[in-house]
Amino acid sequence: MEKIATPIADLLLFEPRLFGDARGFFMESFNQRQFDAAVGRPVRFVQDNHSRSLRGVLRGLHYQLPPAAQGKLVRCVVGEVFDVAVDLRRCSASFGRWYGVRLSAENKRQLWLPEGFAHGFVVLSEVAEFLYKTTDYYAPEAERAIRWDDPQLAIDWPLAGMEPLLSAKDATAPALAAAQPF
Repeated sequence: MEKIATPIADLLLFEPRLFGDARGFFMESFNQRQFDAAVGRPVRFVQDNHSRSLRGVLRGLHYQLPPAAQGKLVRCVVGEVFDVAVDLRRCSASFGRWYGVRLSAENKRQLWLPEGFAHGFVVLSEVAEFLYKTTDYYAPEAERAIRWDDPQLAIDWPLAGMEPLLSAKDATAPALAAAQPF
């Protein structure tokens, strides 16, 4: 698995090694020792989540506050999404900056978002299935969201004129200025 640095400290992209032939392919999607070495610390995952969404569904930007903050290792196994991480760590030089990347069944990339990041994605294909490992359990009392189209963030979502399909929670999320950062 190749580790690729992003412009935001601690936010990492991983590209797996693929072994393929006429029968198909094999890849190691997760290896605890390699992951811990790449991240530079031991990481314990406690929950795996799987979502299925249609084209235009935009989920996020979600995060959980301490003591239930979640690190996430995310990937798309069917279709394609544009995945976004927003740095909410007040002590970070990149506070309020975002990073976006296309994750797909084809490229098999994974994005590591440590605790302190908000996360969201928009589905670019007809359907997408999205998997993510988390370092803490879902805790509704700690869950927060930031508005996906906050002008302060100015995320360049590749919507191509499409109006995103949002949950009620995401449609009413506050702007970054009103959010609770880390």
